Amino acid sequence: MFKTRPLLSALVNYRQLLETNGLKLLCTMSEEARDQETAKLLKRPNEVNEDSAESATKRIKAEGEHNEDDKRFPKKKVVLLLAYSGKGYYGMQRNPGNSQFRTIEDDLVTALVKSGCIPGNHGDDMRKMSFQRCARTDKGVSAAGQVVSLKLRLIEDIIEKINENLPPQIRVLGLKRVTQGFNSKNNCDARTYAYMLPTVAFSPKDYDTENIAAFRLAAETLQKVNQLFALYKGTHNFHNFTSQKAPSDPSARRYITEMSCGEPFVRNSYEFAVITVRGQSFMLHQIRKMIGLVIAVIRGFAKEEVMERSWGQEKVDVPKAPGLGLVLERVHFDRYNKRFGGDGLHERLEWEREEEAIKAFKEAHIYPTIVKTECEEGSMVSWMATLPSHDFEATVTGTQDNKDQKQENADEGNGSD
Repeated sequence: MFKTRPLLSALVNYRQLLETNGLKLLCTMSEEARDQETAKLLKRPNEVNEDSAESATKRIKAEGEHNEDDKRFPKKKVVLLLAYSGKGYYGMQRNPGNSQFRTIEDDLVTALVKSGCIPGNHGDDMRKMSFQRCARTDKGVSAAGQVVSLKLRLIEDIIEKINENLPPQIRVLGLKRVTQGFNSKNNCDARTYAYMLPTVAFSPKDYDTENIAAFRLAAETLQKVNQLFALYKGTHNFHNFTSQKAPSDPSARRYITEMSCGEPFVRNSYEFAVITVRGQSFMLHQIRKMIGLVIAVIRGFAKEEVMERSWGQEKVDVPKAPGLGLVLERVHFDRYNKRFGGDGLHERLEWEREEEAIKAFKEAHIYPTIVKTECEEGSMVSWMATLPSHDFEATVTGTQDNKDQKQENADEGNGSD
């Protein structure tokens, strides 16, 4: 008791000192400044309390809305069937921190947040919604049957609401419930790609490529093209058809089940054809290099034996065809369908009902873009002019390999199937 009295007395004296100094300070100010300072001293505690209360109210309200949305529409594991034209995009996969390189996933995640399918904080960390794409696609590559798996709130009219917030060149065409442990990449058994190109790519090396519209692919040439593509079927070591893969790397061995070129057709006076290839999975640039090497053989810049040699141990210079015509056609889930497709709880991951929508999207957004860009920019003809610079006889030197690698790094911003 005796010890606390001096302490209380000291506190009272200190408070009186502060009040006296405060009054002296106010007396030295002008009347207007004094009024303003007094108002600040009186108002500041209230404002701080009001701001804190307002922030807390907003936070509680937002959390309440999220909780309410989660109660009304609990998140479920689903797959989305996506179609998109890749022109103007730096591939499929999102690149956090590189907002200047817009990707398909950037626009998709934005649409999911705006439509209320996922909370806003899930857009910053895609792991929160267990997001996984089935196949990555390079810069400029399109898709008619991409599949992504994720957890969504199953709101009413979900597909329509997502599409309302997407640009016309990206569309969600289907949605299906899947098992909780489903992963669109790991559960995928095979992928089918198409490659649309002007048939002048298969013209002889002395053909005048300025006269593209006049070229028509002969039946015997098409037959030879398909004979070469058939050589890819089976399991081969494709270390020469990607970058930074050693011949001894087991992951370079890939299984191809189908590869062929269809009958030609005419669009905008140019003759085009579509190459179809199906395999378990593909490495970065693999399909484009598979096509590039066949074109080099057909045009007479390389001998047929180079294909067999490219699967061997030595490093072979394999040209990479342009990315413009490449389209992810569909992805396959045969094992999943066999195990869960008939259990009465889950649907088979097949898209027969969406076939018309897929076809309509390709005709409206993918094929016209490929044809128009090819006619205006001539990416295939420009690439064909580089074939003489490749040495198909010799083993690639370290210098040339490094040069090619630097070009590929500059050319592509995304790893891809």
